[in-house]
Amino acid sequence: QVQLVESGGALVQAGGSLRLFCEASGEIFRLSSMSWYHQAPGKEREMIATLDRRAVTQYSDSVKGRFTISGDFDKNTVALQMTRLKPEDTGVYFCKVFENWGAGQADYWGQGTQVTVSS
Repeated sequence: QVQLVESGGALVQAGGSLRLFCEASGEIFRLSSMSWYHQAPGKEREMIATLDRRAVTQYSDSVKGRFTISGDFDKNTVALQMTRLKPEDTGVYFCKVFENWGAGQADYWGQGTQVTVSS
């Protein structure tokens, strides 16, 4: 079993910054990538940032230039630095890690952390 624990969610004013953190633990062989997802109220969950072992990052257009993903594949941790926050960034943020061990693969999700951006 693999467990993910996120932290850092809070209430913040528009224009402010926040840093989310996620740590994966348990029976981890070797993570291939780590990602953050955002689920706004009443909407589907969407990927906003991802990082792979080659240090390649990808961002959704909604956060590009404002959010930065960073991670440590030795410690199985990933962070999301959020700047210039907007009210539309409000929602639950989920950490997801992907593991591929050749014979199989799996996604593991955290329980989510709430971010509320006030206007």
